[in-house]
Amino acid sequence: MSRFSVGYLWSIRQYLIAAIAVVAICLHLAFRIAGDSKWVDSPLIAALLLGGIPLVAELLVKMFRGEFGSDLLAGISILTAAILGEYLAGTLVVLMLSGGEALEAFAVRSASSVLEALARRMPTVAHRKLDSTLKDVHLDDVIPGDVLVVLPHEICPIDGEVIDGHGVMDESYLTGEPYMMSKTPGSEVLSGAVNGESALTIRATKRAVDSRYAKIMTVMEATQQRRPRLRRLGDQLGAWYTPLALAIAAAAWMASGEPIRFLAVLVVATPCPLLIAIPVAIIGSISLAAKRGIVVKDPVALERISTCRTAIFDKTGTLTYGRPQLTEQLTTGVFDNKELLSLVGSVERYSKHPLSQAISEEVKKDQIVLRDVREISERPGEGLRGEVDGHTVWITSRKQFLAANPTAGNEVPPTIGGMECVLVVDDQYVGTYRFRDEPRREGAQFIHHLEPMHRFDRVLLVSGDRASEVEHLAKRVGITQVYASQSPEQKVAIVEQENAQANTMFVGDGINDAPALIAATVGVAVGQNSDVTAEAAGVVILDSSLEKVDEFMHISQRMRRIALQSAVGGMALSVVGMAFAAAGYLPPVAGAVAQEIIDVLAVLNALRISLPPQSLTDFQHGVR
Repeated sequence: MSRFSVGYLWSIRQYLIAAIAVVAICLHLAFRIAGDSKWVDSPLIAALLLGGIPLVAELLVKMFRGEFGSDLLAGISILTAAILGEYLAGTLVVLMLSGGEALEAFAVRSASSVLEALARRMPTVAHRKLDSTLKDVHLDDVIPGDVLVVLPHEICPIDGEVIDGHGVMDESYLTGEPYMMSKTPGSEVLSGAVNGESALTIRATKRAVDSRYAKIMTVMEATQQRRPRLRRLGDQLGAWYTPLALAIAAAAWMASGEPIRFLAVLVVATPCPLLIAIPVAIIGSISLAAKRGIVVKDPVALERISTCRTAIFDKTGTLTYGRPQLTEQLTTGVFDNKELLSLVGSVERYSKHPLSQAISEEVKKDQIVLRDVREISERPGEGLRGEVDGHTVWITSRKQFLAANPTAGNEVPPTIGGMECVLVVDDQYVGTYRFRDEPRREGAQFIHHLEPMHRFDRVLLVSGDRASEVEHLAKRVGITQVYASQSPEQKVAIVEQENAQANTMFVGDGINDAPALIAATVGVAVGQNSDVTAEAAGVVILDSSLEKVDEFMHISQRMRRIALQSAVGGMALSVVGMAFAAAGYLPPVAGAVAQEIIDVLAVLNALRISLPPQSLTDFQHGVR
């Protein structure tokens, strides 16, 4: 049986035990209201037998391993309650323990659904072309050299090369580039990319198991298996509270010679502030975050974000808007800016190149009149050519232009960071257009406030984009540590390297970020670009806003503060009660009542988390 199947069956058992406890409590209350004293405790005894015994047995195993958490004391409390005849209290502890473990099991199982989401996304068949007919074959039967057809809006099933057709594909989940990539004969296609509106005929270059998409799944699965289990806040507090309570109880028994004092101390020591107050604070924080457009999928993220000391950001769509803009029009004066934009825009409207949309938007903004175009050509590596009103227009890269005109190096302005295209009309260099993917308006302020307000020691920018563009953005927002042209595997390696030094927060938005989101201590997905990314992240920011990331961190700080107040305050009162019980001034029944009062106070304090404060962000006032 697989590790996943064992985990699934274990979570089902926790759900079943919790359900038994709920039914038993309801029946107990019904019998009590009806005045039936004969059967009033029977449902509770059944719940303790069916649910309490398995839980206690499991906790005994933990005890023999030397794991002293709050749940261990809960198990001892179940036994104590059963011995004292406090069946209702024991059943409530069973419900709290099994319910909490069921929720945690659900969160762990949800993490595994990332791989399921990836698998569901990929097609299982490919359209193999034989002569003039198409035949659907299983993806595993495709071999290098097979000719396949990718229909409009389909997901490319395998890595290959275009041999016929002209269109675009969305490869952003792999490459990090935010644009639709032009595809013509000779272009490379990647498995998992989403085809545009035109059918493309491709030749497979790899088997499915060797494709780029399969490698991402392999990396993600390996990352998930290596991810360390984080100690929860309740476990950390219970690690010292449980031995303390047991020591006080044992000392009271030994000093007095009365075993009833041992039971009395443990009844008072029942860790309900840990088992109830902390979950109440977490649930209240999750609810508050949801109202702010922040989905907390993994409660551990709320507990751990305040311990993160390294922030790692993706570039495209995270620190930028993911939309290129034409920022500079450098011309030689042969044509004025508007006339040249008319020539270039007339040709670019027929292209699916990543920068075409930016030029088209500039044309619309300046209300440029476009002209008729003839003989459009866009061969791989050569750029875009067209004839406009008798002029031959060539839009290409600096590299291609200088390769065709080796002596024209002085004509082209020096290169700087970012994207550009060279403009040639009638075989004469006439200008250069430069483009930027602009940083978010709040980006620099957000980055600069991370250290003083949230105690982040290191901030990294890790992107699949080209070095010039990444370094330019880093300067704009104030990040000095930069990693460009990074694959999903390389991003994971960087995160794991940083994890060895300190807890990390990774913020990204594409499928290519999913493995890194899993590997980080806390993974934050910005926007709703991908279901896979949302599954991989512990936190999903529905609005593409860094301000919401800051709100999440403040909600976490507030949750941790109130949870600690409730838990530590409740335990402190319990320690006082234990002292009275150890001295013989608080018998078991009175101790149970006292513990219930402590529980109510702890829970009432924890409920404050649901009351939203006036402000949940401060980065606009951060240090610049």
